[in-house]
Amino acid sequence: MRGVSTHQQTAASPFIRACRNEPVPHTPVWFMRQAGRSLPEYHKVREGVPMLESCMRPDLIAEITLQPVRRHKVDAAIYFSDIMVPLKAIGLDLDIKPGVGPVVADPFRSREDLARLRDLEPSDVAYVTEAVGMLTAELGETPLIGFTGAPFTLASYLVEGGPSRNHERTKALMYGDPQLWHDLLDRLADITASFLKVQIEAGASAAQLFDSWAGAVSPADYRRHVLPASAKVLGAVEGYGVPRIHFGVGTGELLGLLGEAGADVVGVDWRVPLDEAARRVGPGKALQGNLDPAVLFAPTAVVEEKAREVLDAAAAAGTGHIFNLGHGVIPSTDPDALGRLVEFVHRTTQTA
Repeated sequence: MRGVSTHQQTAASPFIRACRNEPVPHTPVWFMRQAGRSLPEYHKVREGVPMLESCMRPDLIAEITLQPVRRHKVDAAIYFSDIMVPLKAIGLDLDIKPGVGPVVADPFRSREDLARLRDLEPSDVAYVTEAVGMLTAELGETPLIGFTGAPFTLASYLVEGGPSRNHERTKALMYGDPQLWHDLLDRLADITASFLKVQIEAGASAAQLFDSWAGAVSPADYRRHVLPASAKVLGAVEGYGVPRIHFGVGTGELLGLLGEAGADVVGVDWRVPLDEAARRVGPGKALQGNLDPAVLFAPTAVVEEKAREVLDAAAAAGTGHIFNLGHGVIPSTDPDALGRLVEFVHRTTQTA
C-alpha cells in the first residue's frame, strides 16, 4: 500500500515530529488555505474552471497543492479540495457559488432526506487517489495533509441550504428532533471518514478535520450533539497511525472537547493564546496556530512581533507546536508576506 511507505518517508519531517510532541530542528509552518486564493499562479491555472471541477481534476489538485510549497517553503502541503466534495461525489445537487460559498439545491428537511446520503465508495473519488499519488511522488519528505469537513459543518450547509449567520434551521433541527439530527451527523461521519481514508491510503501523512461552524454551539451542546460524530470520523482513521488535527473557528470554549474527540493536534484560532489553549486542552496534545490572518496586512516588523508572541506562548505551553494562522489565508493577502513569515519562524526557532 502506497500510504505505508509514504508515512515512513515523512516520519522524520519537522511537521510530523511536532504533531507527535517530538523535538524539532525548527518550528514547522503551514497555512490553512495556503493552496489557492492569495496566489496569482492559482488564479491563472483556475481561470475559467469552476471550483468543484478544479477539486475533481488530478492535474489541477496536484498543481494547486504544490504551489505554496514551492513559493513559501512551508513544511507541509494541504490537499486541495473543498469540504463539499464528498457530498458532491455521492450525487447531491450542490455548487460553490463565487462570493457566496456552498449552495445546496434541495436542503435537508426530513428523515426521508437521509436516503440521499449514500455511502461514499473509493470509486466515487478515484481522482483523489490519482492526485495524492502524483503529490506524494513530487513532495518526497514533505508531508501531505489530508482534509475533510466535519459532520456538524456539513450538516449546517445541508440544512440551511448555504452559508448562515445564525444557523437557525440547523439548531431548530438539532433541538427539535435530536434523533434525526444524530442520524444525519452519523451518516455524514461515515461519508467523511471514507473520504479521509481514501486520502490516507493513497499516501497522505496526516489528516485535518475542519469544523468551520462548531463555534456556533455551547460546550454542553457540542458534547451532546456534535462530539460523537467528530469522534467517529477521527476514530475511523486512528488505525492508520497518522497524526489527526482537529480545528474549528470560534472554538475557544470547546478546545478541550476538540481534543477529547480524538485529535492528536488541536488547532487554535487567534482568540486564545497558545499557553492558555494548552491549559484548556490538557496534556498530551500538540497545538496548531494561531496568528490572526489579518496581521499579515500590517508592516513586516509588526507581523514578526506578533509571530514572536505566538512562538513565545507556544514555548510557554511546553507542547508540540505547528505554526499556522488562526484561520485561513485571506484572499487579498500579499503572498510575499507569507513567505517572509515562514522564513522568520524557521530562522527564529532554529535549533540545529
